[in-house]
Amino acid sequence: MLIAEAPEDAMVHPPEADKEPLDDGGLRTAEQAREVTRGFLSMAAPHGGSGADAVLLVVSELFTNAARHAGGVTGFRLRAGPGTVTVAVHDASRVPPRPVPLDASRPGGFGWHLVQNLSVDVQVRFTLWGRL
Repeated sequence: MLIAEAPEDAMVHPPEADKEPLDDGGLRTAEQAREVTRGFLSMAAPHGGSGADAVLLVVSELFTNAARHAGGVTGFRLRAGPGTVTVAVHDASRVPPRPVPLDASRPGGFGWHLVQNLSVDVQVRFTLWGRL
C-alpha cells in the first residue's frame, strides 16, 4: 500500500474529529479516483483549500502508477483528519516503487517525485498480497 499524507493546508477548515474513511476498491481508472476524491473533499473540506489540487494530483499519480507499474489497483482509501488528508492506494506488487532519474527529454517518470514533493509523509507497506 502506498500512503501519502497531504499538507496541512489541504483543508482550510479541518474537521474537529476524523471523518469516516472512504474505501472503494472497485475503481478502475485515475479519472474515477479523482472524481471520488472530489466528492470526498467536498464533504471533508466544503470550503475548499489550496491543498485540494495537491490531494487530487497525489491520488491521480498513485492510482496511475499502481495501474501502470504495479499489477493494478486492489484498493483505495481516503481519510480526513485534523489538517490532513491521507490517501492510500493498494496494489498487487511486492516490489517497492523506485524513482527514475528526471529527464525532461523523455515523457513520464515524474509521478513518484510529485507524490513525494506534495506529501508530508509517504509510506510503502507490504502485505502477502502486495503493497498497502
